[in-house]
Amino acid sequence: MRRWIVLVVALAGLAALAGLGLRNARADPVVRTAAIALPDWPDGAAPVRVALLSDLHFGNLATDEARLARVVALTNAQRPDIVFIAGDILAGYRDADARARAAPVAHILHGLRAPLGVFVVFGNHDDAGGGAVPRALAGAGLGATQNVAVRAGPLALGLSGDTSAGTARLGPVYVGLDKLRRRVALATVFVTHSPDLMQFLPTDHALLLAGHTHCGQIVLPLIGPLINVSRVSGNLYRCGLIRAGGRILVVSAGIGTSNVPLRFGAPPDLWLLTLGPEVRSNR
Repeated sequence: MRRWIVLVVALAGLAALAGLGLRNARADPVVRTAAIALPDWPDGAAPVRVALLSDLHFGNLATDEARLARVVALTNAQRPDIVFIAGDILAGYRDADARARAAPVAHILHGLRAPLGVFVVFGNHDDAGGGAVPRALAGAGLGATQNVAVRAGPLALGLSGDTSAGTARLGPVYVGLDKLRRRVALATVFVTHSPDLMQFLPTDHALLLAGHTHCGQIVLPLIGPLINVSRVSGNLYRCGLIRAGGRILVVSAGIGTSNVPLRFGAPPDLWLLTLGPEVRSNR
């Protein structure tokens, strides 16, 4: 009898823990803010408010249509000038799921409002279904592309493929950025899925925006994250705002989850960044 009591208590504890983890995973994202000064900011240009989302993983228990719609509404409430989605739009890898989910996710994301545009790059979950998701997002009027450079207000955007998926091609991005900056002064911002791209950027580059790591997703006291998906040793690029050698990296914890729809110690988030000029001293 005692063994059965212990088993029932243990199962009840595990069920409660799983319920808490799922509630954490479905919570509204924390809005994290930062002001970042860029050394190449064009003279006279007004600051720009940038919203960074990543890892929506639409289609599992953590992110259904109702929750993603709430995230869109929360993002719009921040009144960003520009929105970036840094990859992993869908959960899972099945072609049939990607084709079925492409239109619903595009319809919801079409509701994002930003005067300088909404731009999407893709991650390691986004090539299923023969490109169904990129086509649906582009058809919904979103800037869904990668390995290109485009202008958005005072920004030259380097929209890169993903190192974790083997789709990053920096050559075309650099060529496009050079063409843009020869025409007019612009501040450069790179956007990608995995933060590991940081190690391949020039040391004088200022800002990279990314996701992919989920900030660990399950981070335990004393132990830390159970899984490190970054290939850079020491969890160097795991989470948050990181300054290294004159470069700045912002890694979002993401909105959804992959594999297990649970979160502990790494709440979902979106970043609201104010980009602008460096403050120059008159001394």
